[in-house]
Amino acid sequence: MEPIEYLVVAAHPDDAEISLGGTLAGLIARGARVGVLDLTDGEPTPHGTIEIRARETSAATAVLGLTWRENLGLPNRRLECNLEARSALASVFRRLRPRVILAHHHRDAHPDHVAASSLTDAARFWAKLSKTDLPGDPWYPPVLLHFFSIHLKAMPAARMVIDVSAHFATKMQALKCYESQLIQGRIPSPSTPLEDIEAMGRAWGVTIRSKYGEPLDSPEELGLSDLSAVR
Repeated sequence: MEPIEYLVVAAHPDDAEISLGGTLAGLIARGARVGVLDLTDGEPTPHGTIEIRARETSAATAVLGLTWRENLGLPNRRLECNLEARSALASVFRRLRPRVILAHHHRDAHPDHVAASSLTDAARFWAKLSKTDLPGDPWYPPVLLHFFSIHLKAMPAARMVIDVSAHFATKMQALKCYESQLIQGRIPSPSTPLEDIEAMGRAWGVTIRSKYGEPLDSPEELGLSDLSAVR
C-alpha cells in the first residue's frame, strides 16, 4: 500500500481524537494520508463493550476521514513495552513507512499512555534493524512527535502549538461519536469531558493568538527552512 504520511499511535480508541482531532482534520483537509493505530480496544469500561467501542471508533474515523485505522489488539490496562509488543508495532511501522509518528508523551497520569510512549520509542528503533525476523524492509520514521492527554491536569511545556481553529468543530463532532466514554454516566464534576476538551483547546489557542490550539512536543530538534513558518 501507499505509505501513510502521518501515523498516530494511541493507547486507546478516542485518544487520537481527544489530543489531536483538530490537527488530524487539518492534515486530511490538505490531502495528507493520515492513519491511527489503536494499541488496545480500551475495554473494560463502565459503559462500553468491545462491540460498542468498535462502532464508536468506526463512526469517529468516518467523521475525520482517516486514510487508515487498525487495532493492534494489545491488552488494555496491562499495556507493556515488552518484546512481543515491540515486534508487533515495529512491523506496522515497516509496513506503513510513516514520515511522522505522533505518540503519547511519557509524562502522563495514565499508565497505559506512559507504556505506549516507551513502546513507540522502542518500536521506532527496532523498525530500522536489518538482521531481524521482522517482516518487510527496514524503516526509521524520520520524525517523532508527542501529544498530551487530558488525564494529567497540568499545562505541559510544548515545543509547538498547532492552530486548529478551522477544524475544531470536526474534532468535536468526532468526539461525540464516543458516547460511552465521554457522555454517558460520568462522575459528577463542574464540567463534562467535552467541555474540558474545549476549554483546553481554547487555553492553548490563547498561547498562539488563535481560537483553538493543540500542543505537541518533540524529543529531537526540528528543522525549518526559514522563519516564515513561525507565528
